[in-house]
Amino acid sequence: MAKKKKQGKAGGGSTIALNKKARHEYGIEERFEAGIALEGWEVKSLRAGKVQITDAYVLLKDGEAFLFGAHITPLPTASTHIHPDPTRTRKLLLHREELNKLIGAVERKGYALIPLALYWKRGRVKVEIGLAKGKKAHDKRASLKERDWQREKQRIMKSGGR
Repeated sequence: MAKKKKQGKAGGGSTIALNKKARHEYGIEERFEAGIALEGWEVKSLRAGKVQITDAYVLLKDGEAFLFGAHITPLPTASTHIHPDPTRTRKLLLHREELNKLIGAVERKGYALIPLALYWKRGRVKVEIGLAKGKKAHDKRASLKERDWQREKQRIMKSGGR
């Protein structure tokens, strides 16, 4: 009997890209998983890990969600006969109820939609989207202080309080 692969932290298979900057800049309220419509050369580039989602964001337009600013670098061997656009707008695939909930939160409550991670799930690429509110400077300092305290606490526990 074959062993099952362990799933990554992002909720799927292996992680392709993480947006660590988003967790620092925003307070994440809720997370959603969305599929993404890709072209063939983009999938090959993702398998090679040639993607960057640090400056990306999600925009809702005409009842649909789109990923802006994600940079997928084309492989020279995979895209010889076409002229790929590395920062093209990519459509996100969400259920209607999820879209309605996101539209309400973004338009009425002032939230932002930020891609947090890109990962494989059953052979398909998924995007983890965070419904986020921007942090102020003092919030960022507080979260840094909390993270440093957690790290120090782990060191103390590991050394046995010596």
